[in-house]
Amino acid sequence: MNLSTIVLLALAAGMTFGAILHEVLPTWVEPLNIYCLDPVGQAFLRLIQFVVVPIVFSSLLLALTRLQNASQVGRYTAKLLFSYILTSIMAVGLGIFTAIVMHPGTGTTGLVQAHIEVDAGAAPDLIAWLVGLIPINPLGALSSGNLLQTIFSSALIGIGIQQAGERARPFVEFIESIYAISEKILFLILYTAPVGVFALMSSVIAVQGIGILGRLLTYMVGVVLAIGLMIGVYAVLLWISQSKPLHFFRSFAPSLTLAFGTASSNAALPVALQNAQEKYGLSPTIASFAIPLGTALKRDGMAVGQGFNALFVAQLYDVPLTPSLLFAVVLSTLLVSFSTAGVPGAGIVMMATIFTAAGLPLEGVAILAGVDRLTDSFHTLLNVIGNTAHAVMLERWEPQSQSQSDVVELRVLPVTSEVETG
Repeated sequence: MNLSTIVLLALAAGMTFGAILHEVLPTWVEPLNIYCLDPVGQAFLRLIQFVVVPIVFSSLLLALTRLQNASQVGRYTAKLLFSYILTSIMAVGLGIFTAIVMHPGTGTTGLVQAHIEVDAGAAPDLIAWLVGLIPINPLGALSSGNLLQTIFSSALIGIGIQQAGERARPFVEFIESIYAISEKILFLILYTAPVGVFALMSSVIAVQGIGILGRLLTYMVGVVLAIGLMIGVYAVLLWISQSKPLHFFRSFAPSLTLAFGTASSNAALPVALQNAQEKYGLSPTIASFAIPLGTALKRDGMAVGQGFNALFVAQLYDVPLTPSLLFAVVLSTLLVSFSTAGVPGAGIVMMATIFTAAGLPLEGVAILAGVDRLTDSFHTLLNVIGNTAHAVMLERWEPQSQSQSDVVELRVLPVTSEVETG
């Protein structure tokens, strides 16, 4: 069996085991979760995070050394940012539209909880966020795992490598070694993926129980439907750009199943880079540039989910859906979606920020917090689909001669791998 099948089986087994623990052996839940399930799941996530930064840093640097000049970097970035904003607006709109049509919060009883204090967090500050993209120390950006600052550092160093010419060749060879070593480490870590996914899902279901799905069934169905509609939009966009949607989903199946099981875009990033080059056949230059950038910025799952969440809470508390409320939801969701960390649970903090900006009751966060980890898997799945789809469409958007030049450059800077993930 390939990696995708094994991870899906581990996911199903984890849900079953967690449900049995919660319903049949409730006294075992706390000790098993504290001393076994949660530590194993967190250890797996930390192992994945161990290779994320070196792979992003080295692959992005190697991609920048293949680009012809700084204007090419600017063209790639401009095209990606334009398409990111456009599809993010579509994602927020689909989340709001689905909530308006389904009315998941209308008539729901037994969910409204009063007098629950929730930390709203700080409102997003666009200027501070933009300034924060510039690291004080490039090594500090790498050690802290800040992907946006790592990407900024890679861009500056990549431009410096181009200007230095042959004098930078020893450093480039060193970066190639880092990339090759990181891929081998990733290959070893992927052997533990089924165990990690099993532990993560067992922990969630054992603590929360399947019963929470019954109380929030309409909400869950609505979230999944909205995410499914956005995935359909990407399938159409891939078809329009002649990017073979079926081949796309088959090629990225390992990274998509890992994203679903871990609810972490960062965890799926190294596998997505491998799938893009080895299975889909995407240009290494574009894959190494676009996919790390998308992992740091592109959050369609967050955009769909938070738009839906805001309307659900508004309906739950009978808050009128005025144009000003809808505008506040759309604007705050867009800003937050571009600054959310790609780790499990980040959506809860961002949910509170959006509710505050829109003037919605913060008690809604407490109601949705219990099911957030389950919906987070679907959000992350869409995040990775959107990110990789934009990378694929960028290649179609570029002139054909550019793809051919990538192949020529690869003969000079070979970055290949014998690792198979499935």
